[in-house]
Amino acid sequence: MAEKPMKKSLHIELVRQMITLATSGFGLVAALAWNNVIQEFVNDYVKRLFPNGSGLTTLFLYAVIITSLAVLVTYQLSKILDRLENK
Repeated sequence: MAEKPMKKSLHIELVRQMITLATSGFGLVAALAWNNVIQEFVNDYVKRLFPNGSGLTTLFLYAVIITSLAVLVTYQLSKILDRLENK
């Protein structure tokens, strides 16, 4: 009889891992989609503001935008988690 709880526990852990993998996969796809959006924004709007040959400047600006977005999202999610844990 002890085998049934172990099987159930194994199935639960397997489902948890599948959820984690699926979430990570969709997160990667979403990040790549946002990456394309930000690249297009930089190419269409920011590059117009700089003269030709400004590749390094626009790449730096792109990196700053991505980093700022990552910090903002991480900070907001941390605040939500903190709020939920302290309820």
